[in-house]
Amino acid sequence: MKKLVVAIAFVMAASPGLAISRYNALNMSCQAARAAIHNEGAVILRYPSKRVRGMTLFDRYIRNSNYCDPNQYAEWTTIPTKDNPRCGVLNCQSIDNLDGMFIIPDYSL
Repeated sequence: MKKLVVAIAFVMAASPGLAISRYNALNMSCQAARAAIHNEGAVILRYPSKRVRGMTLFDRYIRNSNYCDPNQYAEWTTIPTKDNPRCGVLNCQSIDNLDGMFIIPDYSL
């Protein structure tokens, strides 16, 4: 019985990653995309590639560093939305990208 409880707890801990909302960024305004990220904490946004015709890009965008892995931090990036080709949002980046900086940025959406 104890093994079953541990197994159920493990599955439940892993489940929130599967429940993340997915949106098409080009169907949303910049404000709506940022609101979805802020309200849900993390979402997946998809949008067409500017470089390769017919290719769809997607990534996980987050409210702040609390939604990243321990070796990552929240960094600003841009995505295209219905009303803004460079909507500012946050996504997780590796701490290795900081090139030896001692202070990890603490950005929040």
